Amino acid sequence: MILQALNDYYRRKCDDPDPAQRLPMFGLEQKEIPFILEINADGELLQMRDTREISGKKKVAHTFRVPMGIKKTSGVAANLLWDTLEYVLGINTKGKPERVAEQHAAFRARIAALPDAARGDAGIQAVTRFLDCIDLAMLQRQPAWAEALESNAIVSFRLHGDMDLVCQRPAVVSASLKAAAGDDAPLAMCLVTGELAPVERLHTSIKGVWKAQTSGANIVSFNARAFESYGKTDRQGENAPVSRAAAFAYTTALNHLLRKDSPQRIQVGDASTVFWAERDSDFETAAVDIFGEPPKDDPDRGTRAVHALLNAVHSGAWGTSDVSTRFYVLGLAPNAARISVRFYHCVTLGELGQRIAQHFEDLSLMRGPHDPQYPSLFRLLTAVSLQNKADNIPPNLGGTIMDSIIAGVNSPYPSLWLNAAVGRCRAEQNVNYLRAAAIKACLNRQMRHAQLSSSNPSLEQEFSPMLDISNLNPAYRLGRLFAVLEKIQEEASPGLNATIRDRYYGAASSTPVAVFTTLLRLKNAHLKKLTAGRVTTFEKLLGEVLGPVTDFPKHLPLADQGRFALGYYHQRQDFFAKKSDESITTTASKEGTPA
Repeated sequence: MILQALNDYYRRKCDDPDPAQRLPMFGLEQKEIPFILEINADGELLQMRDTREISGKKKVAHTFRVPMGIKKTSGVAANLLWDTLEYVLGINTKGKPERVAEQHAAFRARIAALPDAARGDAGIQAVTRFLDCIDLAMLQRQPAWAEALESNAIVSFRLHGDMDLVCQRPAVVSASLKAAAGDDAPLAMCLVTGELAPVERLHTSIKGVWKAQTSGANIVSFNARAFESYGKTDRQGENAPVSRAAAFAYTTALNHLLRKDSPQRIQVGDASTVFWAERDSDFETAAVDIFGEPPKDDPDRGTRAVHALLNAVHSGAWGTSDVSTRFYVLGLAPNAARISVRFYHCVTLGELGQRIAQHFEDLSLMRGPHDPQYPSLFRLLTAVSLQNKADNIPPNLGGTIMDSIIAGVNSPYPSLWLNAAVGRCRAEQNVNYLRAAAIKACLNRQMRHAQLSSSNPSLEQEFSPMLDISNLNPAYRLGRLFAVLEKIQEEASPGLNATIRDRYYGAASSTPVAVFTTLLRLKNAHLKKLTAGRVTTFEKLLGEVLGPVTDFPKHLPLADQGRFALGYYHQRQDFFAKKSDESITTTASKEGTPA
C-alpha cells in the first residue's frame, strides 16, 4: 500500500507543470554535481565550473538530472558520465593507486559499452578525446581544483556551447533508459503494479531519514538467509518482487519528499514524517506549517495555517471534491541499515482536517499573552523533556503522538506523554502552559477512549480549557487548593523568592496526606497578615474548593497527578485573569460556601 501510493505520486510528479518540481524519468535521477568540466569538441578542457552557491553557512551544489547511479558497495562500479574525481580522471586522492586505476578503467568501460548510436554523439566523442589525453597541468590551474581534489568531488562533463550536460544529451538518455529496462533480470509479477516485469534486485537507497546512514538506507532489502524464502537464496529483492520501474518510482518519490528543505517533510521526534495527496492539494505543504516549528522570520505562519484549517473544517470550504481526496502520512525511523515504518495513514482530506482540528481542541487551554495558541509538536515535546532540550526527547514519543493525531479523535495519546509531562511538573515544580495542555489532551482522550471501549463507562466529564468549578474530582480539587494556598502566601509575603510550590509541589501532587495538613496550618499564619476583606474572600474560596473533599488521599496515581496539575494550573490562571476581590467572591459564591 505504501509503495503503491508512492508510485502513484511519482507518476503525478512526472507530469508536474513546474519543471523544478518534475521528477526524472525511469533510468535517470536527480544528483548534486558540484563541479563541471567544460570541454570543446576536440576534448580540450576550457574550465572547471563550480556550481555551488551559498545557502546559509554551507555551499550547496546545483542539482542535475543524470543517468541513474550504480548502487555501490565495496567493489568497483562506475556511473555513466558522472562520478568522483578518482573514477572520472583516475587521479589518486586516498593513496590507493591500484584501486584508482581500476575505477578509471571501469568509468571508461561504461562509456565504451554504449550503443554505436550513442558513441557517435558529438558530446561522447569529445569526452572520449578528453579522457585519452587528460591535461593535468590545465586542471591544476583551475581555481576550484584544490577543493575538488581534497573532497574527491563528483564531476561531470559539458560540451562548450551546450546548456545540458553530456550525460543529458538525447542519445545518452535514450541509451540509459534502454539499459534500465534491460532483460537480464528475471520476470515476475510486480507487487506494486501487478504487471509481469523485470524484478529489481537492489533498490535505490532512501536518503534524508534523520540519523539513518548518510549513504542511505532501504525499506525493501534482504541481507541474511533468515529473511529469504522460497529458495531465493542470495537473490535479495526477488523475495519481494518489485519491478525495476516501480522500484525506481517509489524510491525517487520518497527521496523527493525527504529532500533537504522539502515543504512536505517535518521531523517529529525520531520520525521523519512526510505528507502527500493523491492529487494536487495545497494541504500537502500546509501540513508542515501546522505541525512544524514556524521559521524565525515568520513566527505566525503556523497560526495562520491552523486558522485556515479550522475555518475550512467548520465552513466546509474544501468543497466536496477536495474532502474526498486521499491524503497520506508516512513516518520513518532509522534502524541500522534499514528504515522502519513508524506509522502510515491513508485518510480522506475531510477526515484528516477533523482529526487535526480535534487535536488542537484537546490542547486548548487558558494561556498567557506570550504562550502560542496552537503549539507545534516540537514545542510540546521539548516542554516535557529534561532541560527542555530536543536531545532529551524520548525517542519514540513524537512519532507515537503523530500516530494518535492522525488515527482519530478517540485514539488515546501515548501514556509516555502524560508520564513525561507530569514528571517534569513534579521535578521542576512548574506547571507551565505547554505541560498543562499536554496533560489536558492526554486525560481527555483517555476518558473518551474509555467511554467508548468500556461496558461501564465513567461519568467523569472532559476537562474544559478554563477553570471548572463544577468538577468534583478530588485530585483536581486538591490542585486548586494548592494554588489557593500559594496565592495566600504570596499576598501575605510580597516579593517572596520561593513559595510553597518550590518546596511542596512534588509531595502534594503525589502524597497529599503528608503535606496538606501542614500547609493548611501554615495558611492560618499567612491569613493574619491580610486585610479582613481578603481573609473573608480567601476563606470563602477555600470553602468552595474543599467542600467536596472528604479526605486527603495517601497516594495519587499518575492520571490523578495529572488532574492535580491541571487543577493547579486552572486556578492559577483564574487568579491572573481576576482584577478585583469582587470577582473572586463571585466565583466562590457560585457553588456556595459549605456549612
